[in-house]
Order: sequence, then C-alpha cells, then structure tokens
Amino acid sequence: MADNSVSEEATMDGHSPKLASIPAGDSTVWADASPLLQAACTGLRDGELIHGDNFNLFAAMSALEIMDPKMDSGIVCTYYSIDEAVENGAAPIPISLDSTIDVQRTIDIMDHLLACEAAWHKGHSLAQTVFSCIYLLRLDRTAPHALLHSYCRIMRATCKAVVSVVSDARTHEEEDLFTMTYGLPLNGDGDDKCLSMLNAVEETISRQLRACKAASSKRRLPEDLEPLQSNPNLEAGFCKALLCRLRFRKHFFHVLACMKRPQGRGLESASKHIASCMTELESILKSADFIRSCFGESCEGDIDDKTTASGHEPIGFDAMLNSRLSAPTPPRAIKILSWKKAVEYFVKLLHDLDVICSYPLDPHLESLLRFVVQFQKSQPDLVARSHLQLLLVQDGKLYGRDPFFAVITKAAALPEATKNHDIQKNESILQLGMLVMNLLKVLCTNAAWQRRKLGKFLQDWRVIYVQLELAFRNEFGEVSSSSNDENICMKIFQHILLWVEEQTYWIAFRFLILGFELELYSTSEYCMVYWYLYAVLTKLAEKTHLKMAVSYDTAKRKGKKKKDSPKDLARESRIPPAVLFLQCYICLAEGLTMMLASLRNEISVFQSPGPFNTEQEKFAQHFELLQRACIPDHVSYPSYKESTTHARFSTLAMYNYFKDAQRIAKEVKSSFSNDPDRLAELRKLEQVAEHNSVAQNLICRLGALDPSLRVSFELSHHPFFATVVVKRS
Repeated sequence: MADNSVSEEATMDGHSPKLASIPAGDSTVWADASPLLQAACTGLRDGELIHGDNFNLFAAMSALEIMDPKMDSGIVCTYYSIDEAVENGAAPIPISLDSTIDVQRTIDIMDHLLACEAAWHKGHSLAQTVFSCIYLLRLDRTAPHALLHSYCRIMRATCKAVVSVVSDARTHEEEDLFTMTYGLPLNGDGDDKCLSMLNAVEETISRQLRACKAASSKRRLPEDLEPLQSNPNLEAGFCKALLCRLRFRKHFFHVLACMKRPQGRGLESASKHIASCMTELESILKSADFIRSCFGESCEGDIDDKTTASGHEPIGFDAMLNSRLSAPTPPRAIKILSWKKAVEYFVKLLHDLDVICSYPLDPHLESLLRFVVQFQKSQPDLVARSHLQLLLVQDGKLYGRDPFFAVITKAAALPEATKNHDIQKNESILQLGMLVMNLLKVLCTNAAWQRRKLGKFLQDWRVIYVQLELAFRNEFGEVSSSSNDENICMKIFQHILLWVEEQTYWIAFRFLILGFELELYSTSEYCMVYWYLYAVLTKLAEKTHLKMAVSYDTAKRKGKKKKDSPKDLARESRIPPAVLFLQCYICLAEGLTMMLASLRNEISVFQSPGPFNTEQEKFAQHFELLQRACIPDHVSYPSYKESTTHARFSTLAMYNYFKDAQRIAKEVKSSFSNDPDRLAELRKLEQVAEHNSVAQNLICRLGALDPSLRVSFELSHHPFFATVVVKRS
C-alpha cells in the first residue's frame, strides 16, 4: 500500500514525485501498490533491497523474507500452537502403555533436555532449546507421571535460577538472547516444592533398586513396591540410570542456590554439591551402554552426534513450536549439542564453579585481579562468569562485606586505620570506588566485550586521576602549616594518586594483551604492538616501584627507626620482585620490537603496506583508545617510527634483551615459590627468552647474507610473547 498524496514542490521542480509519510486520520488516501512492487521486482537484482532513508542495520537484521524457510518464522512449523501439538499426540501422557518403553523414553527426554540446556547456556534462545519440550510448556499434563513431572519441575526451577543469576550480573550483553523468556511459563505454582517432589520420586526408585538387590540375594521383598517396568532383568539398570539423572538435577539446583547466598556463605556447601554432581555425571556416562543395550535395533548415524544416550530421537519436542516467540528477528538455526558434548559442557561448568568456590575471598585487590585474569584463561562460559561477578560485587561492596574505599586504601598500601577516614565521602573518591567496582564487573565479561569496555574505561581512569589531583591541590596547595588530620588526608591522596596511575597502566596492559587472545594483530603489526606494550609496561613498572617505595618509606617511618642499619639500606635499594617480574616482560617486549624492526629494515620482511590502509592508520586503529587517554604521554606514531627506523642487526647483536629476560626470570623465581601461577608464567617467559636468544644470534650472524633464511613468529610458548622460528627454505 502507498499514500497517493504527492509533494507539490517535487512536481514543480521536475523531479520524480516523493511519497509523503502516511498520516493518521480520515484524510489518508490509499492506493494499490501492486504495480509499483511488480516494477521493483523486475528492476531489482538478487540481494538488492528497497528501503527508506531510516532503514538501518538493525532493521535489516530484523527483516523477514516471506516464503523463505530460513527467514519466515511461519513457514517451517509442524504445529502452529501447543494445543494443536498435544491434540496430535506429540507429547502423550502416559508416554507409552508399555512400562519398559515408557521408562526408556523418559530417559531420552531427560537426556535431550540436558543437551538443550547446554545449548541454551551456549547462547541460543530458551524458547528454541529447553522450552522446545512440550511437556515443559504444559507441565500440568505431566502430573499423573510422577517421574517426568518431578524432573520437569526441577528443570523449570533450574532455568529460572540461571536466568536470575545472569540477569542480576548483567554480563550478558554479548549473549543477548539468554535472559529473554518471551512469556514462557518459567514461574510456576509449586516450584518451591520441586525438591521435595524430586526427593519423593528418588526415594521410591532407591527402594526399588534395594529391592532388586534383595531379590538377587533371595531375600524377602517389600510387598508394597511396584517395579518401574515389566522386565525384571532390566529393573536394576533402569533404576541406576534414572537415579543418577535425578540426583544430578538435585545437586545442580543446590549448587545454584548455595552460590547465590550473600557474602560467599554458601561456597563451601556449593563445593560439596559440585563434587556430587561430578560423581553423578560419571554415572550418567556409564549408564549409556546399558541404555543402548535395551534397544533391539541400532540407531542410524554416529552415536556421538545424538542428543540422547540411547541414540534415539526423544518424544515430546518441537524446536519450531516457539519460533514466533524468539525475538523480532527470524528464528535462528539451532543445532542442539550432542549428549556427550552436553555432559562435557557441564563437567567444565562445574569445574569453573568449583574454582570460584575455592577462592579464599582475598580482600587484596591485586591478588583478586590476578585471580580473575587467571580464571578467564580457561574461557569460562556465561553462567560461571555471572556467578563470579555476583560473588565479587554485592550491594556495592566487595564480596558484599568490604567497602570499596577500604579495598582501595589496602591496595594503595595505606595503614589499616585510614579505611574509616571521612575523606571517603569526597566526591572524587566515591567515583573512584564506582570505577573499581565497574572494573571487576568488566573483567568478568567475555574477552571481546572486556577489551572494548576496558579501552573506553581508560579515559574514565585518566579523568578521575585529574580530578583527584585537582582536589589534592585545592585542599593542600596553599597550606603552609597543616594539622595532623590534614597530614593524614595528604598521605591518603598521595598514595591513592600513585595507585590510580599504576592501575590505569595495568588496564592498558590488559587491553593490549587481550588483542593477542582475540587474534586482532597480524604478524606484520607485531612490531608496533610490542613497541606500545614496551612503553606501557615501562610506565607500569615505574609506577609500581614508586608505590612500593612510598609504602616502604611509610612503614619505616611508622617503625620510628632513628638509624638505618646496612641491612635496611640494602633492602631499600633492592628492586622488588613484582617490579623485576614486569622488567622481564619489558626486556621481552623491547627485544621483539628491535628484532622485528631490524628484520623489516634490513631484509624487508614483515612489512605492512596493506592494500586498504597505511601503517599509520593501523597504528591508530589498534591504539586509538589508548591515545585518547594519553597512555602513555608523548607516545605517537612518529615516536614509534623514530624508535624503530634505525634498528639494525649490528646494534641488535650488541645488546641481547632476551638474555636479560632469561636472567631476570631465573633470579626472581625464588621470590614466587608459593605462587604456582606466577612460577608457571616465569617458566614460559624463560622458554620464550631462551628460544629467542638463540634465534637472534643466528639472525645476527647470517641475516641478509643468507637469502634462504626464513623467519616466522609463533605464540607457541606464551599467549602474547612470540617465539621466533628460523628456518632455511
């Protein structure tokens, strides 16, 4: 349809008439648009689209293509309503009149629901995964089937608990469909009793299993027990298969409930339930052979690709039944995870949750940041990351108990007494607390979202530093004689300013290394990346050393020593292990920068001409967010070119940065004997330094003299420091 009114100005100008937007009211004139559409179809080529001026990318992604099976949500449905599916026998109750088949198919439903749940956790919509189960959509119908009814109830309650955790954490920006429930029956009456229902069913099956064992030993059986199914030889196997599935559900629900308790009070209990979940998952895997043996005929295709342990298609599911609920976009093509992959997913999820439960809730921010970064290396999925964030930040406090000002004073190496000082009411200090809280939340997101947020975050940290500095000058700039309380305020400001600078460079460092994890850098760009990494690490080491020196000086003055002993002087002049650790990074970054620059300058490898953009444009693309925040100061593309243009093999041979890195790594190991993560990191750094030192000597000796020499870089020993590989072609 189209509006028949035409702009008079357009007609007078001789241009083609422009249709006005359709106004609401009685004066609207409608015209038949069929000839226009026919003309458009004739003139358009494949892939072209008619759209208005305000038609954007989101609208394009949300568009429906009528009669296209992939784009039209109404074309591929088997049933157009739940009632229609039920009337056509898609989800019968009882599942089968044969009790043995009934139990087999119930186990298939349980297994397929587990696979659907794992697919949902991986980012697919709830409507097209777990709630593709018709029994869940009409849960009241399952009441006569106690086993299926109790399982479906605990399933629904589990989904509700997971949605609640992810919604509260708000880490799901990248998994936008995860928390959308589309009006699905997620909140049901009686779900608070789901555990008691499950326990009752579990107890019945447990008694039946005990009866089977008694029968085998020829003991008298209880008369009130009815077998699950008609084949006595299969009874024990079916009881075991059902029990491990029911118990897994029960313990997993307990895990979610315990982990959500405030201030980490439920972590110990959650850890015990996680161990029980792991045991039940092992039993579930072991039950597969028995379940397959119960079917006379073998299933078609590879059993490892099936969504059930039996390998048979489950009854009572329709993935497209809720396709109209999926969003204002075409339904996604969903491939449900195989049953084995689903079990593997839950094993990893439980392991990640157990790591969180094992964390001692350290109030030291530096240790906490290292833990979160280390935790992210295992690439945890959304549910685990949401639980971590909810544990870290509760009610605006760390772990729900430590005010962020107290956390900051501890991180800034201030005395314990300062955590209650009135300076915490200062507006800039309050904003800094919010920044620290948001930093922890950002570090719990996935790598891509985290890097994007950290880059934008840097400007906030620079701004807060300037605000704190101005507040400090306004407060103490013109004070000649200050009281004791003003001295404390001055000390707090000085320590916090130093710490903010150090933390800003730590964020910049994290931003840069996430680029390696996300594979954003090509080998031809490594030179500029390692050069920038060197600049950031140098500043980070400088600020860390300065903070530690001020902290040591404060502690020494607190001790009121009148005369320094030779031991104290030696300790003061020694570089702290944490700074040496950073110095090892610095040597590797500088060594790789100079090696890459020499290779480019002398034998013209790893050049980055680029058909689409220049090296300067690539520099801006990678480091624009750092440049905006002036991190570090006076670092720019011209300074990068000036530092690397004159690099040569001759100067590279004179100074071996990799040897220095190797030496520092060996020296500092003893200082981290109680820190397995840092020890492992130092071993990796030592390997990179050793390999690169040998490769550098070979390149410097042969270099341009041997045209058959081929140099490449691999991230084989370390996630972001490359190892040089030298070969002859």
